[in-house]
Amino acid sequence: MNLGSPDSTAVKDVKSYLLEFLMDERVIDFPFILRSLLVKGIIVPFRASKSAEAYQTIWTKEGSPLVEMTRQVKDALEIQMKEPVEIAMRYRHPRPEAAFEALLKRQPGLQEVIAVPMYPHYAMSSYETAVEQVKEIHKKNNYPFSLKIVKPYYNHPAYLEALVDRIRPFLKEDYDHILFSYHGIPKRHIKKSDITGKHCLTCNDCCNVPSEAHAYCYRHQCFTTTRLVTEKLNIPSDKYSNSFQSRLGSGWLEPFTDKRLEELPKEGKKKILILCPAFVSDCLETLEEIAERGKESFMEGGGTAYTMIPCLNNHPLWINALEQLVNETSGEVLLK
Repeated sequence: MNLGSPDSTAVKDVKSYLLEFLMDERVIDFPFILRSLLVKGIIVPFRASKSAEAYQTIWTKEGSPLVEMTRQVKDALEIQMKEPVEIAMRYRHPRPEAAFEALLKRQPGLQEVIAVPMYPHYAMSSYETAVEQVKEIHKKNNYPFSLKIVKPYYNHPAYLEALVDRIRPFLKEDYDHILFSYHGIPKRHIKKSDITGKHCLTCNDCCNVPSEAHAYCYRHQCFTTTRLVTEKLNIPSDKYSNSFQSRLGSGWLEPFTDKRLEELPKEGKKKILILCPAFVSDCLETLEEIAERGKESFMEGGGTAYTMIPCLNNHPLWINALEQLVNETSGEVLLK
């Protein structure tokens, strides 16, 4: 289960995608009328053509990089597990219904489906909305099989092992700093997801203060991924930092990636590595926002070397991690 993409780079298809995406009440969590006015009256009309141009810079002959890479991951996992695997997107195509129907056609006696959200960290605008959608569709259509969901795996050893292996070759480069750029979300989403109602964002160090709120706290989970990865790679604390990208407006998690890319050269960090651990598949936000615009901003600010580390994509250890997550969720013992 991944985010999804427009069906093409045509403005009309990008509009359809943006409307579905931004009208999701877990993405823009305003009352329906206000959300409609904002999305349909302001954001989409002004943003669609620019977004279409951005998609055109990353589009391939196979189509959307995110959708195509998800298909490649699907194929690799299916070969490795020797079980039928299908993909679904939260927005646009293929829909979860199509994935369910394809699985039933391939395996008429299907008894159990494991849904794997391609989001390592819990956020209401990513993991939660995908999970709630697929659960609702499963219930509404009264499918004959049970549905289980893989839990967030931001600290799972197999996910971390894959991420560490993806990063390690790049550490041979001469670099001053590593920036872990996570997708940004509004601070109010963090507070809404706080099951205690009194922990998240109440103090500067809340993410390091033990709390049951952390099971649903995106910020804590992002920081945890960075900490565990850098510990495994023995990266000193003064050689890395976290930031948040892709913000829409004010009141979002800080520091902002675009601002940090302007500031780092002025701090003497002119050679950087940057990666986006919240994304497991390269997409618009990594290929265009970070690899293209981010590099341009950094170099214009005085940087001399800029390398974006690719997402996990179809890395063999990521396929291994997915197999392990599926087996653990199903209750099977992985004999490897």
